[in-house]
Amino acid sequence: MQDTHTPMADTAPNLEDLLVAVGRGRDRLAFGTLFAHFAPRLKTYLRRLGCESGAAEELVQEVMLLVWRRAETYDPVQASASTWVFTIARNKRIDTLRREQRPEIDPNDPALVPEPDEAADRRLEARQSNDRLCAALKDLPPEQAELLRMAYFEDKPHSVISAEHGIPLGTVKSRLRLAMERLRRVLRDDA
Repeated sequence: MQDTHTPMADTAPNLEDLLVAVGRGRDRLAFGTLFAHFAPRLKTYLRRLGCESGAAEELVQEVMLLVWRRAETYDPVQASASTWVFTIARNKRIDTLRREQRPEIDPNDPALVPEPDEAADRRLEARQSNDRLCAALKDLPPEQAELLRMAYFEDKPHSVISAEHGIPLGTVKSRLRLAMERLRRVLRDDA
């Protein structure tokens, strides 16, 4: 019977053995072999997922660093070395996408600085102006007040108001113009 055992099989450990060697003894030679095997494959995989070349290279570095740091958690019974490494790569890619979609908040961003409280006299003025406007609206004839409410508070186009009330478009525009003039006059006289 012939021996089919080749000397090459004795000297080339499989990927699982290399990963276990890195996990148990921080074997740099085993890690170098793993890196040489996985780095180009990971880059191709990440490029296929849509990473740009530079970003893919950075992710490969991060993935292989995690392989080095977490190799002791690898269990050959649970998954093959390739599955374990590519799962790390996939998760790293997802983390990167999430970070890109939710950028970190800059606490110095002017948009995040609260508005200073309005001065008391300004608040009083605004309240008084609002009260004058409400009183002026109540003094409008009902047909003008209704059209004004629809045009400015409900944001309805004049043509829709015309159709809903069954009045000509010109009448709608005239009533709105008269209402606005009356409001301006009342507010100007009260000021």
